[in-house]
Amino acid sequence: MVAKRHAKGGRTARENVADLVDEDSWVEWGRYAVAGQRMRRSRDELIATTPADGIVAGMGSVDGRATAVLAYDYTVMAGTQGMRGHKKTDRMFDVIERTGVPVVFFAEGGGGRPNDTDFPLVSALDAESFALWASLSGKSPRISIVNGSCFAGNAVIAGCSDFLIATASASIGMAGPAMIAGGGLGEYAAEEIGPVSMQEPNGVVDLVVADEAEATAAARRLLGYFHGPTDDWKAHDQDPLRDAVPESSRTAFDTVPVITRLADRDSVTILRPKFAPEMITALVRIEGRPVGILANNSMHMAGTVTGPGSDKAARFVQLCDSFGIPLVSLLDTPGYMVGPDYERDALVRHCSRLLIAAGAMRVPSIAVILRRAYGLGAQAMCFGSLKAPLITMAWPGATLGAMGPEGAVRLAARKELAAIDDDAEREKRVRELTAMLNESSRSFNAAEVFEVEDIVDPAQTRQAIAHTLAAAGPVTGSGRPVDAW
Repeated sequence: MVAKRHAKGGRTARENVADLVDEDSWVEWGRYAVAGQRMRRSRDELIATTPADGIVAGMGSVDGRATAVLAYDYTVMAGTQGMRGHKKTDRMFDVIERTGVPVVFFAEGGGGRPNDTDFPLVSALDAESFALWASLSGKSPRISIVNGSCFAGNAVIAGCSDFLIATASASIGMAGPAMIAGGGLGEYAAEEIGPVSMQEPNGVVDLVVADEAEATAAARRLLGYFHGPTDDWKAHDQDPLRDAVPESSRTAFDTVPVITRLADRDSVTILRPKFAPEMITALVRIEGRPVGILANNSMHMAGTVTGPGSDKAARFVQLCDSFGIPLVSLLDTPGYMVGPDYERDALVRHCSRLLIAAGAMRVPSIAVILRRAYGLGAQAMCFGSLKAPLITMAWPGATLGAMGPEGAVRLAARKELAAIDDDAEREKRVRELTAMLNESSRSFNAAEVFEVEDIVDPAQTRQAIAHTLAAAGPVTGSGRPVDAW
């Protein structure tokens, strides 16, 4: 089985654990457990073929910090969840709750195992693993890694996690081929059920990597954000930020390079990049301090705040608030995406989720208006109000308004415009009025009436963020559960 696993480019559970934890730091729980099948298989056979009952569990250090690690072993009955394996996970979840250590869970496997004969069962629905795992939400950072097939109970473990890392070969679904066929729903290969090509753009997966080695490295990187500040950091040259935003508000630009330049070198992790790409969520460091970044991306849907984008941002706010990571929001949005096509998808409720999450937030926050801040969507990006963050800053060329200038002109001056018969003249008047409104919407005007606290040189933005967060002092997380979605 090990040779077969290696031939397919995979690693064993113990190889993954060994790659993750620091050398000579591993302490294992339940290494001598075997499958609950003594009534039909010999002791020697169980020891030889069901080591650890298909799940490796224990505690080690990752970069010097205590971390719990669990790994379903696909070489043992396809990584299925045995009843004794459930007892092991339950025991580990108890240890994790008592100690508060973060968790990495290699979750590959085919779900529940139906043929453990040592336990008197009817439904096995009284298994407590899923309830215990879910109850750890907000108490310990939980990272799941999926390579290959991950179905049913294994998929629930992955789906309840704070972060889900998947390799390119992963398939993740609430049922595998056998259960789907048994339900009369058709015959499918495992690769057809929840492949990464589906689960990355729909938001199930946070990070996609090539293989288990990259997944393990990504998990180590994510764990680092929960280790607190570090003194080992280097900054990028900040001067190029002065030219980061196009002069024309109609010209789209990628916000990711702005985030990368504001952050410490090699410290940026973009989460769920292909899901609602108009909203960027990223974990970074600024002067060694872990920081969560929300940002609009005008390369997609002009940077509007959509229903899926609000869902993505709301969960990220919950995550950062729960674990004590301050937030910085970078604004360039014309507001909420509106219209009947979007209202069909419950836009009102989805967009409200970001406001609710922000209203409950207790970690320090900062807002920086890069270019445009219009309407309720901009207020949501400011966590509910320009006054909700500790400080709201704007770049010199930014504009603010209750709605986009051109839309405001067409609405406020509709009678004047309707009286102009010539189409070209009408549009010329729209441009003139829009230019006038743009001038009155400048960030300096907003600063003069104290709607924003400061107009900041783009090259000084990082320094302003760092000084504000330092003044805020130590940050304590709320410990509240984080929404799975």
